[in-house]
Amino acid sequence: MIVSLFWGIFGLIIGSFLNVVIYRVPRGESIVKPRSHCPQCDHFLKAWELVPIFSFLVLRGRCHTCGSKISWRYPGVELLTGLLFFLWAWTNPTETLLVLWVHFTILAVLLALALIDKDTFRLPDVLTLPLLFLGIGSSLFLPMGLSGAESLASAIGAGGVFWLIAKIYPQGMGLGDVKLIAGMGAFLGFPKILLALFIASLLGSILGLLGMVFRRRKFRTQIPFGPFLALGACAALFGGDWLIQAYLTQF
Repeated sequence: MIVSLFWGIFGLIIGSFLNVVIYRVPRGESIVKPRSHCPQCDHFLKAWELVPIFSFLVLRGRCHTCGSKISWRYPGVELLTGLLFFLWAWTNPTETLLVLWVHFTILAVLLALALIDKDTFRLPDVLTLPLLFLGIGSSLFLPMGLSGAESLASAIGAGGVFWLIAKIYPQGMGLGDVKLIAGMGAFLGFPKILLALFIASLLGSILGLLGMVFRRRKFRTQIPFGPFLALGACAALFGGDWLIQAYLTQF
């Protein structure tokens, strides 16, 4: 528990960095320079203004200089990242440090991609492609539960199928989704990638129907698929073995 809490606190810090990634990457800005600043008045944040969650509470959700409102997303991303890291460390206590870091990286990239896609309907290559290469590379050299061949086959299989779908029906799926799915296949393998895609499609369909009923959206209204893919991938990572086993015992 103590070790898991340590990783949870570490996740809060990574979550603070993810907020920078989520804001700057779609704008083509550097994630290193300039320093973190208020987007309204360009006030450079001091160290005490960058403490995850604590600074938001102390500042009461407003910039210390201009008083502009700070979105609840910032502490939300920090808290969610910390929770994901804590849960992963808690449920996988025997993983080596390097494997643990790979899984933390995967979870962080998934969260960043989900929110970027929600904001911009884009899944940038600068995040999807490293996720793909990380999945294949870690399977080649680390005990990830998949062999390199299995990782590569799953990435090509899942990515290839959805590449064809994107070519046939480009209005329904972008190539960013295809690259993310390939990356998911690389670190999930078969059959977990099928489970992740099923969950993503189910959640996306439910939300789409709810939007049509309650928000009067049209049938062809575009919704970002990235957040659902990320949710499906996380579900498969955390509970894939249990869900698949539960399914098999029923049928």
